[in-house]
Amino acid sequence: MIPRLIAPCGMNCEICLGFQRLKNPCPGCRGDNTAKPGYCQKCIIANCAELNKIQPGFCYDCPKYSCKRLKQLDQRYRTKYGMSMIENLESIKTKGLVHFSNNETERWRCRNCGEQLCVHRPFCLKCKTPSK
Repeated sequence: MIPRLIAPCGMNCEICLGFQRLKNPCPGCRGDNTAKPGYCQKCIIANCAELNKIQPGFCYDCPKYSCKRLKQLDQRYRTKYGMSMIENLESIKTKGLVHFSNNETERWRCRNCGEQLCVHRPFCLKCKTPSK
């Protein structure tokens, strides 16, 4: 797992469908905008003026943490995909990016074929094994 693929909100871009697509894959939130979907280019969190002042640029260091937009995003991902941005951020903050990345690699690995799972699909994109 590449640390630059962890978005400011705590999203692991490697498990995003946009990043995993074969045609014109997204480079992740911290990557170049040319291949990003429009909604990602316009993301309120990725374009947050407060975050642009902070290095490495994670929401947990923002004076407004956790803002309304982050809470809404977290709620949507917890409900639809069983993943929490806020839990991810807390893990990065307390245990570090390396620990978080290692944990994510195992958490999002297909138990059947070993490929990277996608948070946006309930099955492995390669072998179609249910991921939950």
